[in-house]
Amino acid sequence: MLASKFRLYPNKEQEEKLEFALDTCRQAYNMMLGELNNQIVIDKAQIQAMLPNMKICEPRFREVYSKTLQYECYRLFSNLSALRVLKGNHKKVGRLRFKGKGWFKTINYNQSGFSLENNKLHLSKIGDIKIKVHREVNGKIKQIQIKKEIDKWYAIIITDEKKQIVCGKKVIGIDLGINHYLVDSEGNKIKNPKILERNLQKLKHLQKDLSRKKKGSNNRKKARIKLQKFHLKIYNQRDDFLHKITTNLVKECKIIVMEDLNIKQMSQQKYFNAKNMMDASWNKFAQLLDFKAESAGCQIVRVNPRNTSKTCSKCGNIQDMPLHKRTYECAECSFVIDRDYNSAINILNKLAGQELSCVERFPNTPLEQGNSMKQEALT
Repeated sequence: MLASKFRLYPNKEQEEKLEFALDTCRQAYNMMLGELNNQIVIDKAQIQAMLPNMKICEPRFREVYSKTLQYECYRLFSNLSALRVLKGNHKKVGRLRFKGKGWFKTINYNQSGFSLENNKLHLSKIGDIKIKVHREVNGKIKQIQIKKEIDKWYAIIITDEKKQIVCGKKVIGIDLGINHYLVDSEGNKIKNPKILERNLQKLKHLQKDLSRKKKGSNNRKKARIKLQKFHLKIYNQRDDFLHKITTNLVKECKIIVMEDLNIKQMSQQKYFNAKNMMDASWNKFAQLLDFKAESAGCQIVRVNPRNTSKTCSKCGNIQDMPLHKRTYECAECSFVIDRDYNSAINILNKLAGQELSCVERFPNTPLEQGNSMKQEALT
């Protein structure tokens, strides 16, 4: 499956229909959730059978394509399954909540009710919408998801096309950091863009501007939209950076060795630069790298992070290395090397068997969810 995202340009009438369909799907979800809460024994078939009755009692449900309403039942039970998995992992979870106005962002056309031709996307009960197809859509279209982002509309087209990246031949170790986003065992460094820091002043200005507006006024609504757009811009900049470096790594390497970091534990430490660590988004980097490596046949190996920064990559001596020391100077062999470069070499050496406490995780294993942070490994 391959998903491609395209910009939609609906006219005023079509936008009103999209907004109506979005809100009707929200109401259908809430009604099915209400029925689910009333059931002593969960009966999915009974909840699905509500849709024909809803169309009889409420005419507005007949104005929305039936497949999109049926998808809300699937969404409801998918959310329920997600809560069950979290509870099984000993996470604190509550109940499914009713969705207020503005909380729904997507409409799903599954299997039918759509067609794409001559830069026009036909959606049943809505019409032909202009679409900017900036890349060729290959394969059979299986599903289309219509998504609203602030004041813009997008179509996410899912096809059965299989696109595979070809991995390279390198075997490298990588160390993730703050001063440099990534340093590998060959000495290559990728500069950390520090996207949040670069945009922080304007972000503060927009947030202050919003706080000064009267609640419920049109000016406050305009200020909120400006702030949302700027947050989206920061997100897109970070996303673009992560996609580029992960794609390049997979294209160049057949084995990538990195630390098996306990992100949740690291996020609870108080003596690290949390703002820049969150901005680095290491968890998403790892998720993208795993996903792309799996499709390319590249192997991701995670090793125990213990003492990777404290060990001399030449003689194996271990010494204390406070975070402010960025150059490793070995007290035994007088070897001098950049701290992150030394760590990357040690990470690669652990793959060669110099460290027995090695953890290997293959790309198709799901990552632990947590805050995107990086620190030197706790010993």
